[in-house]
Amino acid sequence: MLVALPFDAHHPVFAGHFPGRPIVPGVLLLDWAHAAIEAALGQPLQALTEAKFHSPATPADAAALEVEFDIGSVSVRFEIRGFGARKIASGRFGLPTAAAP
Repeated sequence: MLVALPFDAHHPVFAGHFPGRPIVPGVLLLDWAHAAIEAALGQPLQALTEAKFHSPATPADAAALEVEFDIGSVSVRFEIRGFGARKIASGRFGLPTAAAP
């Protein structure tokens, strides 16, 4: 599954994260990934079990969410990539047992 993640440069979080050189906060990246995966599944995810931030993203960056379901471990792995396949963040959410595709 590949979902475009829009970074709205006018989002209020950028006023304080960092003035003059805004970057997308990690919590916002995780929130977007969480919401997109839940929308695709049609049901809630369980806890975030892993998260890594590899490189900063700015509001001007185009980014995409790539998701891979791991039925064996009942989880979903995600990567957020920017231009040129630059890895921005990655992680894993637990899946409800009945949600595994």
